[in-house]
Amino acid sequence: MDGAARTRAWGVGLTVFSSVCFGASGPFGKAVIEGGLSPLQAVWLRMAAAALVLVPLAALLRRRALTRGLRRDLVPVAAYGVVGIAGCQAFYFLAASRLPVGVAILLEFCGPVMVLAWLRIVRRAPVHRTAAGGVAVALAGLVLVVQVWQGLGLDPVGLAAGLAAAACQAAYFLIVDRLAGRVDPIVLTASGSVVAVAALTAIAAPWTLPWDVLPAHVAVGGHTAPGWALIAWIGLVSTVLAYLTGVAGLQRLPAQVGGAICYTEAVAAALIAWAVLGETLTPAQLAGGAIVLTGAYIAQRAAIARPVPPAVPATPATATGTTAAGTTATGTAAPVGP
Repeated sequence: MDGAARTRAWGVGLTVFSSVCFGASGPFGKAVIEGGLSPLQAVWLRMAAAALVLVPLAALLRRRALTRGLRRDLVPVAAYGVVGIAGCQAFYFLAASRLPVGVAILLEFCGPVMVLAWLRIVRRAPVHRTAAGGVAVALAGLVLVVQVWQGLGLDPVGLAAGLAAAACQAAYFLIVDRLAGRVDPIVLTASGSVVAVAALTAIAAPWTLPWDVLPAHVAVGGHTAPGWALIAWIGLVSTVLAYLTGVAGLQRLPAQVGGAICYTEAVAAALIAWAVLGETLTPAQLAGGAIVLTGAYIAQRAAIARPVPPAVPATPATATGTTAAGTTATGTAAPVGP
């Protein structure tokens, strides 16, 4: 195997691993919510655990970029933490607590579709015809996922939360597009996690958190696990490790390949929810999910075909934020996780 093939193989492996880590957040987060935490408390603990690792890491590896980036882009970085991280995760966990995890994450993955709608309707930017077709395909699949013919028989609060998570994910793409090339990705993720913790503190009220849930054994399907272990998983594995391996993997892949692999997150979440929680989707929902992912991928593939700025020399710091299509400024798909 030559060097290029080896790099590509590492990229695929790391990106798939990252997607599986991201996908596991929903099932394990739902288990700890059913064990006694509210969705907001679970998200607060997740982000607090992540911040405890990411902030020292950013200070150690990106000390100069940390202060420079925050001084220059304080407002968009704050918006990234409040909307892109805190809002997206809070709404996703709320949706997952009231819907099957597979449905919740499929709703969230309408985010790229909303980005294209925003660009066309609000910014009045031209949208490729193929991208518009992908949006139509995704919306058709969404009809099957939410089972419109049953009068939206799924929990309405869960449906609204899932779509709100998609809107926050769309904002995540747009905000990070603005910060591409300006803020180091490790700095952005670390500072965003701190902002998310601060934003969630007022509404999650961690001082009222039932701390006895953490040492207690929480039901996970037919088994049990300590609550602290589930929180550690979603904070360290499904957040810190998922982001770091995602950036490392996607730097080694073309945008089209990386973008396609990132959609395995939705598949991983549904499969883990089935294996761990025993959740299943109807055949119509499974078909709709496949259609949603296909449409979203078609739309993203058309969007990333546009010209991108010349790439900067490859360094660990060039895994810059996503463009509105979910790709980095250097042409690589950025990790997306709830």
